[in-house]
Amino acid sequence: MPDLTPAAWTCPLPLRDYPHVVMGHGGGGRLSADLVEHLFLPAFRNPALARLGDAAVLPPVPGRLAFTTDGFVVRPLFFPGGCVGDLAVHGTVNDLAVSGATPLYLSAGFILEEGLPLADLGRIVDRMAAAARAAGVAVVCGDTKVVDRGHGDGCYITTAGVGVVPDGVTLGVQQARPGDAVVLSGPVGNHGIAVLCVREGLEFETRVESDTAALTGLAAAVLAACPATRAMRDPTRGGLAATLNEIAAGSGVGIEIDEPAVPVDDEVRAACDLLGLDPLLVANEGKLVAVVPADAADHLLAAVRRHPLGTRAAVIGRVTDQHPRLVVARTAVGGRRVVSTPVGEQLPRIC
Repeated sequence: MPDLTPAAWTCPLPLRDYPHVVMGHGGGGRLSADLVEHLFLPAFRNPALARLGDAAVLPPVPGRLAFTTDGFVVRPLFFPGGCVGDLAVHGTVNDLAVSGATPLYLSAGFILEEGLPLADLGRIVDRMAAAARAAGVAVVCGDTKVVDRGHGDGCYITTAGVGVVPDGVTLGVQQARPGDAVVLSGPVGNHGIAVLCVREGLEFETRVESDTAALTGLAAAVLAACPATRAMRDPTRGGLAATLNEIAAGSGVGIEIDEPAVPVDDEVRAACDLLGLDPLLVANEGKLVAVVPADAADHLLAAVRRHPLGTRAAVIGRVTDQHPRLVVARTAVGGRRVVSTPVGEQLPRIC
């Protein structure tokens, strides 16, 4: 792994003489070229990127292409368990993975604020490159722009991703059927609470860390264990509530969940109680929801629990023909409540 610290950036232009991002780093001239040569190329090293063409020219692949894009504006840039760099990889890779695709390639567009320490940019790119390698994807093209000081929050990243969907895999929120089981891969709410705590300076006895992770392997395990899986989603913004409502609305069915069966870490629950937040509405960046035929639920659950990202997976509910397009939770005291999609962002700037 190349050393991405500024002290290691040497000839032909000593970038360490520029400890912060300056407007010239986005101007398309020598400073831009040196940023690419000394930072981005060593980090994302691959043949397609090394050619530095106006577009990455890639070999043909068998199967159907999946293509997605996302923007990442999280504040602060670094948070417990991750940073904007690995988050930008995980977010796009996961959108492909839960679509049934094997992620292959990413693009990366950086919007940098003048004055951002180059050491911070190096750490971000380092984490991003490590996340891409772990997820089995290559960053094959990109772009860098610099905006005036005070017109950004340091670093925004936009990633686009391409993957390939194998024959026989067809997933969609329109395919849930009454009687299906709803499986969740692990505790919810960690990412949103982790970002909120560091942003607002909140401290609890146990530090909450983001769950940001690539779901590539876990999604593949789901499809291997249950090829008849109806739908997969990663519950990010809007949390588990938004994801389940999207499935209910897309399929015209109702979903009932057993609220005590939804795993929530104690420290996340304590933070939510203190702040008046519903953990079902708090964002995640490394969780997966799958809707599967009921007779496959136990087998799938066992397979998911064997994966490192799914050890606390649970069957949290079922699809029903009652109350179409609504998600209803059975509470710990035996009551029932409607779980609605949040109207806006419960926690803004968390991804």
